[in-house]
Amino acid sequence: MDTSNEDSRPHKRVKIEEDNTVSQHNSKPPTTSDDNMKEIEVGINTWMDSSRPVFHGILKKRYTDFLVNEVLLDGTVAHLHSLSAKPSSDSKIAASTTISRAPDRDDGHKGSGKDQSAENTVNSGIGGLVRQDEGHVKSGGAQISEEDQAKLVEHFSEETVQELISLYQSILESPEKKSREHPIVRTSFTSDRSVRPLIHGDIRRIFQSKIDSATDNDGVLVLTAASRGPRGRGGDQQPKGRGLSWKERGGDHVHFNLYKENKDTMEVVSFLARSLKVAPKAFNFAGTKDRRGVTVQRVSAYRVEVNRLAGMNRSLRYAAIGDFTYEKHGLELGELNGNEFVITLRECRLGADWDQLPEDQKLETAKEYLSQSLDQLRNQGFLNHYGLQRFGSFMSRTDTVGLKILQGDFKGAVDAILQFSDVALEAAKSGDTSTLVGQDDRARAEGINHFNTTGNLNEALDKLPRKFSAESSLIRYLGRQRTDYLGALLSIPRNLRLMYVHAYQSLIFNLAIGERWKLFGNRVVEGDLILMHEHKDKEAQAQADQDVDADGEVIIQPGEEDRANDPDTMFDRARALTASEAESGAYSIFDIVLPLPGFDVEYPANALGQWYKTFMASEEGGGLDPHNMRRKQKDFSLSGSYRKVMARIGETYSVEVHSYADDDKQFVKTDMDLIKESKAQNGGTSARASRDATTTAKDENATENGKTNGAGEEEAEAEDKPYKIAAVLRFQLGSSQYATMALRDLSRGGVQAYKADFTGGR
Repeated sequence: MDTSNEDSRPHKRVKIEEDNTVSQHNSKPPTTSDDNMKEIEVGINTWMDSSRPVFHGILKKRYTDFLVNEVLLDGTVAHLHSLSAKPSSDSKIAASTTISRAPDRDDGHKGSGKDQSAENTVNSGIGGLVRQDEGHVKSGGAQISEEDQAKLVEHFSEETVQELISLYQSILESPEKKSREHPIVRTSFTSDRSVRPLIHGDIRRIFQSKIDSATDNDGVLVLTAASRGPRGRGGDQQPKGRGLSWKERGGDHVHFNLYKENKDTMEVVSFLARSLKVAPKAFNFAGTKDRRGVTVQRVSAYRVEVNRLAGMNRSLRYAAIGDFTYEKHGLELGELNGNEFVITLRECRLGADWDQLPEDQKLETAKEYLSQSLDQLRNQGFLNHYGLQRFGSFMSRTDTVGLKILQGDFKGAVDAILQFSDVALEAAKSGDTSTLVGQDDRARAEGINHFNTTGNLNEALDKLPRKFSAESSLIRYLGRQRTDYLGALLSIPRNLRLMYVHAYQSLIFNLAIGERWKLFGNRVVEGDLILMHEHKDKEAQAQADQDVDADGEVIIQPGEEDRANDPDTMFDRARALTASEAESGAYSIFDIVLPLPGFDVEYPANALGQWYKTFMASEEGGGLDPHNMRRKQKDFSLSGSYRKVMARIGETYSVEVHSYADDDKQFVKTDMDLIKESKAQNGGTSARASRDATTTAKDENATENGKTNGAGEEEAEAEDKPYKIAAVLRFQLGSSQYATMALRDLSRGGVQAYKADFTGGR
């Protein structure tokens, strides 16, 4: 990335829907916005506390108002520190040395800004984590700590654990042997993608990266000695033109931090792959990040030279990579703990008499409201809805496409994906610059329409922006086989075509949350589902509550399919609570899960279970049977999964409030801002040190309320502008939890996204 001052970032997005945002200081926001209506359409229609007043604010008015940093498995937060090609000598420290901490607080909340670096620094060597405690795995023998053995028993049967330890002993005793000469351990493996990365990580940590874990085509976990050959992981094959082997460097995979502004993860990764002339599959990451914001995440590349990667910073725009390390393993999807958000809300207001309040009172009122709201998000949680991002941004929602696929209406699904707005097409044809329609949307409409009217494949693809890969795949396939709609759908990259049917599951889940809240609120009731592997300590009591025979043996009631010997039950199986369990107080609303429809899930054994069947069978639900989700095409055959009813923010959170008059004022520095500052100081201060100073130091004019005292007033007086109120929120969420849903509950729907250019006409 060009870090010169000339390469300015796109600071803010084009505002086009004046009615849905607050453009004038004395204008009153509408009670129902376009986003509110869209949320209702996808089942986001329930409030935990409808008595709270609405807090209004604008989200993402500038890209730098929405900062997202990945939280790694060890709890550290990924930050971009250095663009240097020199790899760190510490394999994890480049990701982030400390838990990114909240600014100093004066309100007694957790996350008060105390430095946690000492207790959160990860001690590791090249090629794998090294335990620094008394339970350290010694190199002279297979000595596993009791704590680690207990961890393994959580994942596997005791027999499998013993086989693993024997395999490790064999590796330590005969390190010269090839991988295939050591024992191989096979065991059933969970299908829960949120659990798999944690298990892989525990195996690497406990066995010092000497045991590889992989899943075969049958879903069986295969554990083998890490390969030592020239083609295996950590092999001795030398990188081209270099003296050190991949093994000597630390591993075949180069891990790095990816910083990006207003770009999709795949957009940057695809550019890297094309530019470096490597296959896109050489790159892996734990999860995609929001396009509309500034994000940092960890990415891995298989056998790509660090110098080549670092050299890409000269070509990247609004993106950068750095903090390189060599590792033995690449990243896997889901291999993260969540994300840290630093969110700036602008033009904040609360109550009808807001304009009559003095500045100090506005600051105090806003901070008090938001502090209480964050406390509630931590202690009481919020409904764990899927956010609007899950359902797409064009005329046909992704769940609508998914329903047509599940109904077997493949032509309808293709037509829905290729639907476009007449407004976008007309703007493309006329070249009218006064119509606020984005260039990509114009080009998309023009490309699809050209294919529909002329059938010319190549000309249509030339008009269609590369980012629309699903549309490109359909046009490319239909240009050869015009009526094979199933084949066209299957030509879409697998991760995208799965998105459609998963979006239908998400819609049902959102609606189910609302129905459950209406029926039971936050009470735990008989028939509620819990994940079995999360409550082993309570299973003994659960068995005591079951029926017993004359000899005192528990009577097991078999289900449709016998899973008695399935080790996966400890991971991703759910069961219904009995009446006595629900009343015992041993379970809270945070333990309760709801199913995403599928053929291999349990449904609640109460009125909500019947709701699934009734709603999905209705016209609105698509006329589907929740117990019959198998389809001839494997990717469209849904086994189902579970998701928590409630989510909550992490223990560390904070809020600051500011007054301002300049709409372009930036309240939080990005990682790239800090790197530029460091360069301007001629290396006198590292980016990490700059971040710490920025995070902990208060503005020299700040008061205990966190306002920029006097700054807003001086700007307003100088430019004759009314001052406004901004709030900066910092909190963490687990993976697959939506910050927009947390903000919705925090403000009772008053926080609305700043409208970008026209996207799809919904």
